[in-house]
Amino acid sequence: MFKYIKNDIPASIVVFFVALPLCLGIALASGAPLFSGLIAGIVGGIVVGSLSGSKIGVSGPAAGLAAIVLAAIGTLGSYENFLVAVVLGGIIQLLFGVLKAGIIGYYFPSSVIKGMLTGIGIIIVLKQIPNFFGYDADPEGDFAFFQVNSKNTFSDLINMINYIKPGSTLIGIIGLSILILWDKVLSKKGKIFQLIQGPLVAVVVGIVFYVITKSNEVLAISQTHLVSVPIPEDAASFVGQFSFPNFSAITNPDVWIVAFTIALVASLETLLSVEATDKLDPYKNVTPTNRELLAQGTGNIISGMIGGLPITQVIVRSSANIQSGARSKMSAIIHGFFLLISVILIPRLLNMIPLSVLAAVLFIVGYKLAKPALFKKMYDLGWKQSIPFTVTVLGIVFIDLLYGIGLGLAVGIVVILMKSYQNSHFLHIEDKSNGKHKIKMTLAEEVTFFNKGAILRELEGLPRDTYLELDLIKTRYLDNDIIEILEDFAFKAKERNIDIKLVSKRGVVENPSSFIDFFKTRPKSKISLS
Repeated sequence: MFKYIKNDIPASIVVFFVALPLCLGIALASGAPLFSGLIAGIVGGIVVGSLSGSKIGVSGPAAGLAAIVLAAIGTLGSYENFLVAVVLGGIIQLLFGVLKAGIIGYYFPSSVIKGMLTGIGIIIVLKQIPNFFGYDADPEGDFAFFQVNSKNTFSDLINMINYIKPGSTLIGIIGLSILILWDKVLSKKGKIFQLIQGPLVAVVVGIVFYVITKSNEVLAISQTHLVSVPIPEDAASFVGQFSFPNFSAITNPDVWIVAFTIALVASLETLLSVEATDKLDPYKNVTPTNRELLAQGTGNIISGMIGGLPITQVIVRSSANIQSGARSKMSAIIHGFFLLISVILIPRLLNMIPLSVLAAVLFIVGYKLAKPALFKKMYDLGWKQSIPFTVTVLGIVFIDLLYGIGLGLAVGIVVILMKSYQNSHFLHIEDKSNGKHKIKMTLAEEVTFFNKGAILRELEGLPRDTYLELDLIKTRYLDNDIIEILEDFAFKAKERNIDIKLVSKRGVVENPSSFIDFFKTRPKSKISLS
């Protein structure tokens, strides 16, 4: 793990600055104590990072769970009761891992995964524009279109125009300029500029700007536009920020419902993030998904036991990690230690960081996820790739992450069914002489009930006096539904003077009296022809 430490430390600093406001913002959007988001970020970095098999994935509190958490706290009556559901959710995730449910992540089409990354990139940029200009009405980490402040993504952009703050805007522009200069020019000039990352420089400049302009009436940045880490007065008040589960609520059925919901949604988000980060990884590492579920389950148990929010692997932090050159899991682990040390030792310094500077950092992350060239690339791949991609992007931007992925997956399934419908068979007209149409129909390797419509249409369209050669040589599986269609067609074929030659690995038969008897099948079964 220490082999790439020179790559991982600079990357961990960037991830730390991305994670810090998101941990706080997601806790605020969830109606939970601010410190609970930091606990989840620390546990996600140190514990999950250590146990995970992912080299570049970063875990922490997830925006996709914020609405669930907010509703669950109200339903269960207290945050301590909710923590019981988090612990139980972690145990259920362990069970998912043992049952090898991680394979589910491999069944999401590539177009949907790319749409998810692009949609998240667009959302990051849209949500950070108000923060960049000093308008912070919506909490960091609220990625849903309909926001917790009863507005939506675009209404916030319109309202922002009346609340632009000169100081926040100026340091945001300075920070963004530093990041672009670092990324496009300085990082190629020497190793020192690769070791010291642009986001660190931008944050330091932001703190200096805040201190210098504190007494300036025009450029001063108010506390509402700065990071807001809880500041304990002493060791006792620090320990007092931790909450603990009320296990007397474990008999409440609602607790178990919330626990299963958390386990299911957190596991799904994690598996999607794993699939996405593996695609983004320039070194093409493959994350063991079942091990990831075990790591996430362990993390959620520990997070719930000490007052933290539910944890998932998250694409925003993971993509920032990849873009910053991380090579091993040490980056995620170190970022967790940075969160832990900073909230203990330097919370007042953290509270001098302007949110507009962190918005500039997230602008770069979002842009790299949603580059315009990707839209053209997906369009060039054809409608079967571009439509699920586009639906996923629009769903994420105009509803939320899970709905967008669900819509994209639904469209992807429809596309698969259409392709299956089209590829069930090949029809070839070989001869029209002697007053007899000779037609050869070759069935695909696997023919299921999805292909019923296409095959039935072809058979019904055959003209009278046809000689049909039905080639099943390459067909390995044939659904009983298809055999029943052939059985019905054999009856109609006699009336239309159609002769049938059946060619399969079981033999060659002219005008079989019964297809069902030939395949020796039982109702509702699938026949192997190999």
